[in-house]
Amino acid sequence: MPHNESMPILVVDDNKTMVRITGELLRQIGYTNVDGAADGSVALEMVAAKTYELIISDWNMAEVSGLDLLRKLKAINGARAPRFIMSTAESKTDKIVQARVAGADAYIVKPFTAQTLRVKIEGLFARA
Repeated sequence: MPHNESMPILVVDDNKTMVRITGELLRQIGYTNVDGAADGSVALEMVAAKTYELIISDWNMAEVSGLDLLRKLKAINGARAPRFIMSTAESKTDKIVQARVAGADAYIVKPFTAQTLRVKIEGLFARA
């Protein structure tokens, strides 16, 4: 069972299809309060207007990358920043380390399944 199926989740990806697919996967595992953003700058505006408990963001985006978004959120909110899952097609160890150092709570490699997403999310909130 999801941590809290009504918790606000923001999916950030410059690929609209990925935003839609990730949103569908989240709904499949029970989450109902899912928003999408087309890039990191839109995500920053959305975070300023609404409190999200979880952000799932693509790494490679023009303008504001997932890493830049994560760093800005940590700088603005510190320890109160939402949980953050970095998603990317790259599974290189140095990328994972870079995401962790910047403050990512988890890292997920595309393509991923609803079950993989569920395990990552439950793992994050089990440590809460």
